[in-house]
Amino acid sequence: MGRTAKNGMAWLTALLLGGCMTGGAEMVLYDFGGGFAFERVEARDVKVSEAKAGDGSQLRMDTGHAQDWPGITLPAPGGHWDLSAFTQVELDVRNVGDNEVTVCCRVDNPGADGVRNCNTASVTLKPGESGVLTVPLNRKPVADPTIELFGMRGYPPPFGGGGDRTLDPAGVTQVLVFVPKPTEAHAFEIDNLRAAGVYAQPETFGMTAAEFFPLIDTFGQYVHREWPGKVASLEDLRSRIAAEAADLGSHPGPEGWNEYGGWEAGPTLEATGFFHPAKHEGQWWLVDPQGKLFWSHGVDCVNGWDNTPISEREHWFADYPGGQPEFAEFVSTAGHIVHGDYVGKKPTCFDFAAANLKRKFGDDWQRAHGELAHRRLRSWGMNTIANWSDAGIYLMRKTPYCVSIHFGGKALQGSEGYWGQFRDVFDPSFAAALRQTMAGQVGKSAGDPWCLGYFVDNELSWGDDTSLAVAALVSPPDQVAKQVFIADLRAKYETIGKLNEAWGSQHASWDALLRHREKPDVMKAKPDLQAFYRKTAEQYFRVCRDEVKRVAPDNLYLGCRLAWTNDVAAAASAKYCDVVSYNLYRRDVSSFRMPGDPDVPVIIGEFHFGALDRGLFHTGLVPVADQDARAEAYRSYVQGCLANPWLVGCGWFKFRDECTTGRPLDEENYQIGLLDICDSPYPETIAAVREVGYGMYETRAGR
Repeated sequence: MGRTAKNGMAWLTALLLGGCMTGGAEMVLYDFGGGFAFERVEARDVKVSEAKAGDGSQLRMDTGHAQDWPGITLPAPGGHWDLSAFTQVELDVRNVGDNEVTVCCRVDNPGADGVRNCNTASVTLKPGESGVLTVPLNRKPVADPTIELFGMRGYPPPFGGGGDRTLDPAGVTQVLVFVPKPTEAHAFEIDNLRAAGVYAQPETFGMTAAEFFPLIDTFGQYVHREWPGKVASLEDLRSRIAAEAADLGSHPGPEGWNEYGGWEAGPTLEATGFFHPAKHEGQWWLVDPQGKLFWSHGVDCVNGWDNTPISEREHWFADYPGGQPEFAEFVSTAGHIVHGDYVGKKPTCFDFAAANLKRKFGDDWQRAHGELAHRRLRSWGMNTIANWSDAGIYLMRKTPYCVSIHFGGKALQGSEGYWGQFRDVFDPSFAAALRQTMAGQVGKSAGDPWCLGYFVDNELSWGDDTSLAVAALVSPPDQVAKQVFIADLRAKYETIGKLNEAWGSQHASWDALLRHREKPDVMKAKPDLQAFYRKTAEQYFRVCRDEVKRVAPDNLYLGCRLAWTNDVAAAASAKYCDVVSYNLYRRDVSSFRMPGDPDVPVIIGEFHFGALDRGLFHTGLVPVADQDARAEAYRSYVQGCLANPWLVGCGWFKFRDECTTGRPLDEENYQIGLLDICDSPYPETIAAVREVGYGMYETRAGR
């Protein structure tokens, strides 16, 4: 922090010029020095003040948490900025509070609503940490208007897609800086809001539709760009088998590992015949079936599939393999779609990843790919097949693995969430559905020494510490959770009049409350809402633990991979999980701690980094500049994990890139694989994976 622009830009200058070009191809939008009028900043649930450091000034934000999006608006002086020469907007941020904070920055065109006509990004900082918040400028289409692209999260420049998550950089009207749905106060400083990066005209600029389509080749790769590792032909694809075999032969795997990937050369603890957590010399570890210390270095989605919708965009694909008999097995119909243009539809899809494996290895591709997956992981210094993986691969029992458990049960009708509604954990169908699903693991993973344990569910929408209780109250009368909540209220208040007095409500009777579908006054009802929320969270984790242990008492219950959570849900997970799981998409986790600092082991279920230099259109959730930066980010992240005494492992998401044209579930098309869609490893990232994996036990033990 404390950075000031060359030729320091005062408030008056900003008003007159709306930006200042500096060295290094940057344009300063706001510098907050030289007489900046802090009192004139438009603020929402935020106290704005000046903070001084050295010879410069920063804007300090002390946020409340009464609103969902406390923040400030920084308008473009003169009405708009023309940022068409730049690739991104950057902002220096420093966390000066005593808790971790996620800071968001949104760049707006007229009509911005959080999705359309704007771009948004965030950075998460621990106390005292500084960082740069980078917002890539994802541009609206500026080409042939008959070129219509849809069904993807990211789009090739300069086309954009359907108006969502795109903007016109020549007409930026304002920048918002805010905190998303905080549950506590935060304090941070911002400085040097600037446009940066030189925008180069893309190869496709000025193309007509006839020139642009098809944009995807027969292997599922983008046509209009070249990059290192791009497959040029079937012969090229097959030639890579021998090249990779030589690489794997020269890197057979770390010395000092046993068959499970445990630390053979390290200390020996109690051997139970199964994986279990233990604290050793002040650090949490897993212990493998032979009693050796084990730290889980893994990757998600070890499988051979990744399909993309073809329907309504058949003209996108050159030499489409789906019409050929030998590739008919890779044509399917998507059913479960939760977000995007295909919601409510059942598009025909094609699996380029699996088709490429068949092209590469022949009819026996599934066995060959499975055998190779185990060899790859060992060679790369990885010892865990993590979530979302193929049972046909992990049940070969050559690499320890985790199992993903999903099941049904009646929905909590008043709830909502990104992946769907929460379920009614008090309804008997909840436990029954999980019991039935777990029964399917008998004779497979249950009781298998190679199985670390079970992730049950994924990224549930826990909301704030009253949300599930409110959801129960606005549900219909036959909702079991609502009936249980009202029974608790009757036991506490005895009469409806006493409840009305406490809540400021006017319910005629308990039956009337049961039929009532409106939200209560949350502030007045908050103690009761929080109590039932806590009961709901504990019921969820207790039932999941009990049903997992009913079938697999010796394998671990690994929780639900917390992402959007709160302190109450986190505390319940710590109480009932053998190992608590979090999906943590950030750059550093070395200081990560669970709320309340429970002394329990934690495993990271997902993290990743992605770039745009290998033919895909979206970086994923944590962007980096290129493959070298991606490798360095991986190295730094895992080393941070190894330095954290509560973390017992991490799983990269994912084994293979997502499809260039998006997956049907939610349109993701991220460059986040260790392999590309043609099954070629990314050499820069693999080198980093090996570097940290081969030395991870010595690093963890501080040797």
